[in-house]
Amino acid sequence: MVVNISVARGLQNVLRTNLGPKGTMKMLVSGAGDIKLTKDGNMLLHEMQIQHSTTSLTAKLATAQNDITGDGTTSNVLIMGELLKQVDRYISKGLRPRIITEGFEGAKEKALQFLEQVKVSKGMDRETP
Repeated sequence: MVVNISVARGLQNVLRTNLGPKGTMKMLVSGAGDIKLTKDGNMLLHEMQIQHSTTSLTAKLATAQNDITGDGTTSNVLIMGELLKQVDRYISKGLRPRIITEGFEGAKEKALQFLEQVKVSKGMDRETP
């Protein structure tokens, strides 16, 4: 578990510096020697050759977000990294992973309830005050 958390947080550290207007560019060099400069998290995750299964899953989840909404790849990786940072902290204090999982499930249900309350239906105009 510690290794999985560590490698996922490593991906977070790579993308952390991309976020925002002051984000730094990354240079990608392909096997053929082609060079790309980007700070787009989605492109980075698509171009990186990720070997570890947890990191690969994290990258796939984040790029799926981008495929659906057109944005949010880097933010998703950063949020996942921060959640795993908290998981690591609680596990090191002796909390069992099952309890942490139940906490995440409860938080997910509360978030879905909140989103259901505040959603705006497609095609529905907002009322003007």
